[in-house]
Amino acid sequence: MKAIGNSEGNIANVHFLRKAVTGGMSPSQALEHDGYVITSSVLSTTDVLAAEKHLQDVLISSAGTRNLLEYEWCRALVQPLRRAAQLHAILPASSVAVQCTLFDKTPERNWLVPLHQDLSIPVLESIEHPELRAWTIKERQHFVQPPCEVLERLTAVRVHLDDCGAENGPMRLVPRSHRHGRLSSVAAQRLRDALGEVPCFVKRGGALVFKPLVLHASSKACSPRHRRVLHFLFGPPAIGYGLRWRHAI
Repeated sequence: MKAIGNSEGNIANVHFLRKAVTGGMSPSQALEHDGYVITSSVLSTTDVLAAEKHLQDVLISSAGTRNLLEYEWCRALVQPLRRAAQLHAILPASSVAVQCTLFDKTPERNWLVPLHQDLSIPVLESIEHPELRAWTIKERQHFVQPPCEVLERLTAVRVHLDDCGAENGPMRLVPRSHRHGRLSSVAAQRLRDALGEVPCFVKRGGALVFKPLVLHASSKACSPRHRRVLHFLFGPPAIGYGLRWRHAI
């Protein structure tokens, strides 16, 4: 599939093709096959409104903040997500929420993200291990890049608090790119050229669920306004390699 254009007709055709390919699959099968699935109504209107109210008291800089699981109101959203019918078959019963990041595009902070994979995870402390790389500290948290076998067991659930369409800088994914492990920048560009991109339009209260190894990017919004996303990361209770989660909800 070629990379998409900007016209509404091209976008509609892409979504039709994706539906034709994965139409007979369950959400969990589609997630494994394509590396992503879009679902509706994973949070109630009440939960969305409550999250919006709490976010008014959260100080952010740049694109957002990685620290939302420090807040009780955010931790309380994990159980409604687990109970959501659309996510029940996707998230393993034993999985735990290990991070929640706020992303927000506004007229004042109309940012973009180049093509990449999510390779770092938040952990409790720094340790020595030959399989661990790229240790960093971000917002007072330790992050590390573990082996791919750890990343393959993770699932991201991006809950949208605002409608996100073509004009609001949606995430663009390269389907099936999660099957190729950790990619260099050159390999990532070649894979995008070969597989194309899919823009992910999500309604308020819905979610984009994807595997962290999927290649993804996001452009600046053409018509910037709030595009608030609560990006929950779920993983197994035990990481291995001597690592421990900072949070395990």
